[in-house]
Amino acid sequence: MKRKGLIIYAIACLDVILLGLAFVNGFAADACYSSRGEKTALSAHTQDTVYGWYYKPRTDGSQPEEPPEFSFISGFDGLWLGGSDEKIIYLTFDAGYENGHTEQILDTLKKHDVPAAFFLVGHYIKTNPELVCRMEREGHLVCNHSTTHKNMAKMSDFETFKAEMSGVEKIYTDTTGKRMPKFFRPPEGSLSERCLKYAQQLGYKTVFWSFAYKDWYNDNQPTESAAYDTIISRTHPGMVALLHATSATNAKVLDSVITEWKAMGYRFESLYNFKSASPTVTQ
Repeated sequence: MKRKGLIIYAIACLDVILLGLAFVNGFAADACYSSRGEKTALSAHTQDTVYGWYYKPRTDGSQPEEPPEFSFISGFDGLWLGGSDEKIIYLTFDAGYENGHTEQILDTLKKHDVPAAFFLVGHYIKTNPELVCRMEREGHLVCNHSTTHKNMAKMSDFETFKAEMSGVEKIYTDTTGKRMPKFFRPPEGSLSERCLKYAQQLGYKTVFWSFAYKDWYNDNQPTESAAYDTIISRTHPGMVALLHATSATNAKVLDSVITEWKAMGYRFESLYNFKSASPTVTQ
């Protein structure tokens, strides 16, 4: 009886260790910008399994490797990393609200003639029509980040998912008179196979990222030097860079970051020109 108890205790300890390793490898927010998505630890993959997007960053100029559990995303038009043969950066910004820094970001992009994609929610577009129209007018993509920033990966009903997607599309069209580009970034990077499948059925490419860092806390912003060093040290060919437009630090360092990227030989492309092992995205 005593031996049986020791065995049970040992198994329980092993479970704790494995869960800890899963957290470190898959959900260390500062290391890889894991979002607040979820995955049942050690469970078998199903189309309803909910994950938090992550990657393992590198500082040697090489591309990060795709975590094996995300091998299914390419089959559902999921994008996260461009080709390794060209020094191309796809610059993207997420914003759920306006924090007073987007105008400076747009000024810097215009100065350097750099295209970007802004993933916005419905409230942002409604309350900042001038900024959104400027984005569109200056050649940036304004893309789908859902209407209300709900966890889309947990939506099993297609019509509910579709309503979140079409709601922000309508707000964008009412604001700009244009159709929203068919690129979708799941709120908080939360994903499931079903989520990607639903987006694909609606004609969307789901866009993740191969670079991000902890820039989203307004009351705990990184220093300019730390932000610059992190961004430049993790730069790699085919980088899909995610920055938050709400970040004061990002607005301040973007000019010097783009200047350095260009000095390193990088150029910037629209998501419409995304190059990977899969065919080029067409408009």
